[in-house]
Amino acid sequence: GREDAVNTTIINFNNEKMQITWATKQLFPNENVSFFYTFDEGKQKVWKPCTTYLLDQNYNSGCLFKTEGPTLAISIRSSNGSEELFSKKLKADFYIKPSPPENVTFLWEEDTVTVSCNKPERNAWCLRLELQYKSKFDKEWQSRISKCCHVGDQGFDPRKCYSFRVRLKRLVPHCNVVKYSSDWEAETFWMNGMLLDSCDDDDVTPQSKTVIHLSYSLAVLLMVLILLILLCKWQRVQMSVLPAIPDPKYSFADLFNDHNGNLQEWLDKNDHVVLQTRLEYEELESITEAESQQEDLKNSDTQGPLEKIFTFSGAAENNDIKAAEIACLIPASNTTAPFAGLHILMNDDMYVML
Repeated sequence: GREDAVNTTIINFNNEKMQITWATKQLFPNENVSFFYTFDEGKQKVWKPCTTYLLDQNYNSGCLFKTEGPTLAISIRSSNGSEELFSKKLKADFYIKPSPPENVTFLWEEDTVTVSCNKPERNAWCLRLELQYKSKFDKEWQSRISKCCHVGDQGFDPRKCYSFRVRLKRLVPHCNVVKYSSDWEAETFWMNGMLLDSCDDDDVTPQSKTVIHLSYSLAVLLMVLILLILLCKWQRVQMSVLPAIPDPKYSFADLFNDHNGNLQEWLDKNDHVVLQTRLEYEELESITEAESQQEDLKNSDTQGPLEKIFTFSGAAENNDIKAAEIACLIPASNTTAPFAGLHILMNDDMYVML
């Protein structure tokens, strides 16, 4: 046969299964070849036919079988097995592709991370543990390699979220003739020693999140306080600009409760009481000005043209109830009017000042 004339790919999966593949379309076009193998040494070889073929467009392109020893011999033959097209002898141990690391653990100490895994039972000295990591701000993976089965690095920022992945590599040329590495272990995400589901969230520490929430709460409380202050100020401004008009039913409760608003009946019963009502929100300056104007009016023996607006027609001379009705005209600002023998100071912002 043609030994080493055919380029083949040989993989020994963790010294458990062998996979031999070849380019069937280039090497054996339109021919479905057969494959035989043996782990026996010497002249007494027992060739085993392949039971699990790998196909390429319905043509045999490889074989998968169990690893049974360190030395392997392969033979590619014609479809009926009568003619040998290719043969090769090899050391199966030189084509080992290790399995992914098992039981991977992460140890965090401040800014230092140490990754460990289970030690393989065979030839652990031929293996190296590779650690790769990157943060959201890194475009490429950072790589660290150490003896099996732990590797570490320092300089990790606890405020950042990192992606980690590990794998085992086979030493070349001491143990392998091909640079085979295991598949990557499942990628994990860590931040400040805590395992996360992903690094999609912003890289903010829990302490920073607490500070942000507290700041939001304080801002809300401050806004509420400002609104309360503005509300109080607005009420003051509203009172000064639009003073409240007093309701006479509170100042003359007995007039409305006991006499149903009958002013003459109420006056007959309470003519000895001097009534006085004042506005609750009248400013001190307005009161002083009103008193000054009242004094000037008393010194002058003249009365304004509207002095007779709030008088009873003949109420002092006779007891006629109808004649005691009030002529309800609006008095001029700061004028006086006689009422049942009393002089009443009239103001624009009030009903009556006794």
